[in-house]
Amino acid sequence: MADTAPAERGVKLLHDPVRNKGTAFTEAERDALGLRGLLPPRHNSPAEQELRVLDNLNHKVSDLERYLFLIALQDRNETLFYRVITHHVERMMPLIYTPTVGKACQQFGHVYRRPRGLYISLGDRGRVAQLLRNWPHREARIIVVTDGERILGLGDLGTYGMGIPIGKLALYTACAGIAPTECLPITLDVGTNNESLLNDPLYTGLERKRMRGPEYDELIEEFMVAVHEVFPGVLVQLEDFGNANAFRLLKHYRERYCLFDDDIQGTGAVAVAGLMAAMRITGGRLADQKLLFLGAGQAAIGIADCLVSAMVQEGCDEARARGACWMIDSKGLLTADRASIPPQKQPYAHAGEPTSDLLAAVQALKPTAIIGCAGQPQTFTEAIVRAMSELNDRPIVFALSNPTSRAECTAEQAYTWSKGRAIYASGSPFDPVKLGGQTFVPGQGNNAYIFPGVGLGALYSRAARVTDEMFLAAANCLAHLVDEDDLALGRIYPALSKIRDVSAAIAAAVASEAQRSGLAGRELPRDLESAIREHMYEPVYPHYA
Repeated sequence: MADTAPAERGVKLLHDPVRNKGTAFTEAERDALGLRGLLPPRHNSPAEQELRVLDNLNHKVSDLERYLFLIALQDRNETLFYRVITHHVERMMPLIYTPTVGKACQQFGHVYRRPRGLYISLGDRGRVAQLLRNWPHREARIIVVTDGERILGLGDLGTYGMGIPIGKLALYTACAGIAPTECLPITLDVGTNNESLLNDPLYTGLERKRMRGPEYDELIEEFMVAVHEVFPGVLVQLEDFGNANAFRLLKHYRERYCLFDDDIQGTGAVAVAGLMAAMRITGGRLADQKLLFLGAGQAAIGIADCLVSAMVQEGCDEARARGACWMIDSKGLLTADRASIPPQKQPYAHAGEPTSDLLAAVQALKPTAIIGCAGQPQTFTEAIVRAMSELNDRPIVFALSNPTSRAECTAEQAYTWSKGRAIYASGSPFDPVKLGGQTFVPGQGNNAYIFPGVGLGALYSRAARVTDEMFLAAANCLAHLVDEDDLALGRIYPALSKIRDVSAAIAAAVASEAQRSGLAGRELPRDLESAIREHMYEPVYPHYA
């Protein structure tokens, strides 16, 4: 059955990325829609168009060029873009997201081609709702918003951080089947403290220092009220806010709106899922682990909070669970005698001897796992990995900082220094490592395993709020999706090629938790996962009358 003919015709239709089919328009459609002569004569199938895209990618000389090519494709033909991403997700994810998106963000003003998403700046106070109504798609159901202060491990990139909401929402569509017209990336421009950007004539944001205090809070409040007025039922994902704002904004708004912070909760869930899967290799229990975090920011606190919940779920006392989590920040080991500890860090400040030396902390605390999330590259040295290997038969080494250049150690280093005994995961992808006649496939603790499924489940169930229990349900689900073949390779996450299946399963777990907790806004079907799968967007061209 043919879809309704689009309102646009001719060149306007070819310039509409949502409805454009390029050379895949049929002969009948070309006649009916005024396209005859505007396209090359030969009709191409979607598979042939996909082949052309892959051929172009193969001839690009750098990943940044491949990123720019894919973004240009997204700007002119979204269906083809998502067909390519969905069919080749293992190859494409490092291009459209970490690590390549980090390079793109650093050069965003220099590679700027075409606007995507919305920018809301300090000068827009009092008219944020008006700006939101300029968005062409009234059915927006999920918003990823950043203020650009803490982009990956790269720091304050101001409006150059727009690449992150764009990339995250591309993953929502590719990994979880949320239609691209339902996704809205937003950057809040409140200035930047990055001097190199303020001196960059091509910088795309306000040329002023970053705003703090009441005026910042007033803009956030107006934004939160406006998005729920203009897009009722929308889910808001906070992304790459600085530590000074991320925790307090999450705490302030999580009970009022359907909202979560991926850097805190998504990172927490994906890391805990990896730890759960690692227990199947070590034969241990989460409740018996001791963890040392390099970093005490959003990622570390999020992982520790989720881990404590998981340990309590196993029957561990909460105080004992928190006592198993130690952190080293810029001031050294977080101990109880330190003056002026931020509220989010206080549960993880324990009695102990202060030290700023990571190796000394490993030797003193004897952790079963070290988790890097401070953006400090090459800090898991050979001495540290060897020390972990002396303490543990199967040391757990998670080098989670993004992008790849910020990883605490590489997969090859972890496996080599531990003589193949490390259970390794990273934030950005690393190639398999051959060592001693065995091939190790490092797990990638990528939030893309978690946030698309959580978002899909929250939207499908019409959840009033997103809770920590939903993220714990997502972590449990993800860990159970790791099969024995994965574990035999040392991989503690499923292959990325299974990501849509993973997202559907997590969405069902999240929706079930929403129903259990009384937060679901609709009655859920008995075969929930199948119903969710039927609901997911597929990158297939419509057939116009």
